[in-house]
Amino acid sequence: MQRRYLSIWFRQLLPDWLVSCKPELKDSMIVFAENERGRQLVKHCNALATAQGIRPGITVADARALAQGIELIDYEAESEYKLLKELGEWCIRFSPLVAIDEPDGLLIDLSGCSHLWKGETPYLRDLLNRLKVKGYRVRGAIADTMGAAWAIARYGKEKAIIPVGGSYEALLPLPPAALRLENTLVQKLHKLGMFQISHFISIPRSVLRRRFGEILLLRIAQALDKEQEYLMPICIPEPYTERLPSLEPIRTAKGIELAIQKLSEKLCLRLQQEGMGLRQALLTCYRIDGKIVSIQVGTNKPTHQTTHLQHLFGMRIAHIEPALGIELFVLEASGIDTVITSQQSIWATGNEANSQSLAELLDRIALRAGKDAIQRYLPQAHYWPERSVRKADSLEEPPPIPWSCDRPRPTYLLASPEPVQVTAPIPDYPPILFIYRGNRHAIKKADGPERIEREWWLDTGEHRDYYVVEDESGQRYWLFRSGHYQGPGQGQWFLHGFFA
Repeated sequence: MQRRYLSIWFRQLLPDWLVSCKPELKDSMIVFAENERGRQLVKHCNALATAQGIRPGITVADARALAQGIELIDYEAESEYKLLKELGEWCIRFSPLVAIDEPDGLLIDLSGCSHLWKGETPYLRDLLNRLKVKGYRVRGAIADTMGAAWAIARYGKEKAIIPVGGSYEALLPLPPAALRLENTLVQKLHKLGMFQISHFISIPRSVLRRRFGEILLLRIAQALDKEQEYLMPICIPEPYTERLPSLEPIRTAKGIELAIQKLSEKLCLRLQQEGMGLRQALLTCYRIDGKIVSIQVGTNKPTHQTTHLQHLFGMRIAHIEPALGIELFVLEASGIDTVITSQQSIWATGNEANSQSLAELLDRIALRAGKDAIQRYLPQAHYWPERSVRKADSLEEPPPIPWSCDRPRPTYLLASPEPVQVTAPIPDYPPILFIYRGNRHAIKKADGPERIEREWWLDTGEHRDYYVVEDESGQRYWLFRSGHYQGPGQGQWFLHGFFA
């Protein structure tokens, strides 16, 4: 595929931006100045100030002498880069490959994108018109190389589109500065009477190298596609990203749903072909008013099931505000993982299918109740009950030790044991009565004690004697006495869990 590049030149970047922010300065002579070695020098100025003879590089005092009533603005370092980066991120809706071309331009690789606008002419017209609506005076050109596009945008015709293979003829009438040469080299060419590229482009390379150096040959080769030049995009596209431009702005929930369906089918097909599944997906919507709306979903297990992904995003459509309309949808698999497919036996019980269904159910619950509302626990090799379980990182994480235990354990374990009042006929006998939160429970059955020693290598304290007790209503509890019996009224009994 033939590469095609678009160069955008902002003729007065900072002044246009200031006027767009403060329209009352539209008819003012704007001058951006910075301090340098104790002097204030002009850094940028608008067309009105230029018409009065003000140029970048002169002192502010000279500028005031040339024109009265200038609007002096303090120049901030790297302000051009920050503004170009913001404009470049806005231009991503036209192509995923957008690069900053300091100090006053952008470079766009539009290969494979212009057909969505039915050609390069409406593509360029739409982009430049939108930037002009924002208040910027811009020029743009499309060519086979970045160097040729840069030259035509600044020194050629406005909205110029150079046909494939026509860069050489388009460059001939342009001045040497169009090749992105340093000012000293341009002046040297001018002194020799070379005011157009056609005056020296046919001179043998050895002669040009000897008289003007290697940089001139490099710039000519880059402009004619004989030397590779690489674009450094603002945002490097993710390997699993799908884009869907809209010919008409999308404003309805049904339209957003259809866009998600098309993007999900394309993305899941790519993931399935490569044996991958997404764990996180980000849908970014670019609105025609310049704002960006995003929603994100996550899964417990890597998946490339289109219906499941559509269902998850469908639950979040209400969070998308289309406003005047959405013109571009971008679906990105921000988190991926390998999908492990196990072979099933003919007599399989369907556990794998049940596991997948459980994972999809948990994904839907997490969207409604929040990810923190779902927790999975695994056993740990600790005697102390509070330390015997921990939170699992994922559904696939296997338990380090079996859950099985030779002694009964409660279904619900309190995070911290709560004190209870207990009556026992003999200190080492099971209790016959306990009071918990003001409620009296008469014990009909009891089993124990089960002594659990404290893990002395972790902390110090008394051991515990646990009892499984059942009250008159059939409810079962897990009680323990801390340490040995030390006399009445010591309050050393605790409730630690409930059985089903």
